[in-house]
Amino acid sequence: MAISPTQFKNILIVKLSAIGDVIHALPVADALKQQYPQARITWVVEKPAYDLLTNNPDIDEIIIFDKHKFKSLAGLLKYSPQFSKLLRAHHFNLALDLQGLFKSAAITALSGTDKKLGYCNMRELSQWVSTPICGANSQGHIVERYLDVARFLGCSVIEAVFPITITNAEAQSACRILSSYELELPANYAVLAPGTNWPSKCWPPEKFAQLAAMLAAKGIRSVIIGGAGDEALAVEIKNRCSSAVNLTGKTKLKELAYVIKNARFFVGGDTGPMHLAVAVQTPVIALFGPTDPLRNGPYGNGHTVLTIQDNCKGCWKRQCPKGKTCLDGIKVSQVTTAAQQFWN
Repeated sequence: MAISPTQFKNILIVKLSAIGDVIHALPVADALKQQYPQARITWVVEKPAYDLLTNNPDIDEIIIFDKHKFKSLAGLLKYSPQFSKLLRAHHFNLALDLQGLFKSAAITALSGTDKKLGYCNMRELSQWVSTPICGANSQGHIVERYLDVARFLGCSVIEAVFPITITNAEAQSACRILSSYELELPANYAVLAPGTNWPSKCWPPEKFAQLAAMLAAKGIRSVIIGGAGDEALAVEIKNRCSSAVNLTGKTKLKELAYVIKNARFFVGGDTGPMHLAVAVQTPVIALFGPTDPLRNGPYGNGHTVLTIQDNCKGCWKRQCPKGKTCLDGIKVSQVTTAAQQFWN
């Protein structure tokens, strides 16, 4: 497909949430900026993932979509016209819906641009608004599925680039937090992420505690991370392994990125912080059960994926219909064996 580099001057990317999903789409902005260096790229995102995009050299403007304003019919009628006016003022000549849901389709439609593209496997009728692009990786990793859209637009993608810019102030703030737990960089620690947004994705906290104790015996401290909803898990692990550091809910997103960046390795399930670890080039030991690591696993080389052996793996169920603790089948010894390369 022959496309002039001057064809697209104002590009809209719609990728609202969640943190891992936004990280997966970052290489698209980089590929577009490389192909169309004069283009102005605007990204619409929800507040929780906003910090991921700040100071990004590939993104010229960030627009926050406050979904709470649009949840009711009254809110929809009140705020849609002004949001549409805001988008149309940019005169976009290309919009990419990389969310592929009803709400992202609505935003893409409100932008007013004629050229609207999405990725393969769009849902909730979003494929009626944007043209799905199904490339060579339509059954591959989600990062490559998104990049197929960039390739369709003429971008030459040599490698996926995840530009997450951590400022000096954000790095210094993260250092102060670590220092308060007697971790002075460079420090010998691993990051453990016990919480996920699906109960079926969680490795049991007692196993995380056993892992933390084994790492402590090797001189590696465990730093537990997560959101406010993961506090109970973190406290249970901390109670079982007193040497562990509990940073759950104590860092902003870029501070967390810096903490992960300086860790020897990361252990966790299919969740946003796991993909953040990939983006900041920290080796990952990923624990998978209900989701497909070929689609959602840690992208790229240098990572280890451990999966359950049950026939029902990859069921995509938030709750196990059999009443099992899905990831219980992954042994602590499997994780420690995978981690040996980081302390040998």
